[in-house]
Amino acid sequence: MLDVGDPIPEFSLPRDGGGTAGPADFPGKTLVIYFYPKDDTSGCTKEAIGFSERADDFAAAGAVVLGVSKDSVASHDKFRDKHELKVILLSDETGEVVERFGTWVEKSMYGRKYMGIDRATFLVTGGVVRQVWRKVKVPGHVDAVLKAVKAA
Repeated sequence: MLDVGDPIPEFSLPRDGGGTAGPADFPGKTLVIYFYPKDDTSGCTKEAIGFSERADDFAAAGAVVLGVSKDSVASHDKFRDKHELKVILLSDETGEVVERFGTWVEKSMYGRKYMGIDRATFLVTGGVVRQVWRKVKVPGHVDAVLKAVKAA
């Protein structure tokens, strides 16, 4: 599980719109890497829209926002188009990156246990984790992350 002060693992994943993207594609930029459970579900949609609404503010602060889930690129494209999202969506269908960041966790719903993505956000500068938000609650989260980016 990655924590503050840890270097992030290098990765490159398929992205919405085609091609691939990863940390090496954004040298000198602050990265906001957020992991979310599923395209087009209520909390994930609110979070993606929130980051998209503030995309210009993140860019002005020198940051790139990358959303990561296990959904396919085709799913990401539909999600992006439906909600006019402005963030980069990365597809980790194998779950390798999700595992390396420690966001693949046991969850419980209605007494049933299962594995899923823990909603988490990592603020990264210079390839090192500077701040981590785990078990993210969507309301107010984007503003908290933007404030941390501006302070970084």
